[in-house]
Amino acid sequence: MNRALATAFGLVMVAASAVNADDQALVAAGLAAAAVLLGIAVRPVATIAVLLTAAVIVIDDAPPMLAALAGLSAAGYLVLRHTAGTSGPTLIGAVGFAAAALLAVSMPWQLPWLPLVAPIAVLALIVLVTRPFWA
Repeated sequence: MNRALATAFGLVMVAASAVNADDQALVAAGLAAAAVLLGIAVRPVATIAVLLTAAVIVIDDAPPMLAALAGLSAAGYLVLRHTAGTSGPTLIGAVGFAAAALLAVSMPWQLPWLPLVAPIAVLALIVLVTRPFWA
């Protein structure tokens, strides 16, 4: 059951990334679909399928909503392909990160300095979250 569901997620991942694909992106999408099908038998190929799908998104400059759908499908595909099942926190985390990414992309602000501040903000959040576990 997990293999069938994982394969469905993998094919949705590739289809979402290849909606507007042409030329090189379409070739990469075909390779990604083949990797998804080969991933049924050979588990490590699933990761290659996700990387090829990311290449399709980059080459084709996919719209944010389709990229988010492909990302959610990729998360479901990898989780189901490499584990026995999913849990609530896994699903909440995947949907939460996709929603945060869509929110960030949909903001109309032009802040050229924001990419410079983002790594510092992430580091500060990691320090705050892990502080209770310090000795």
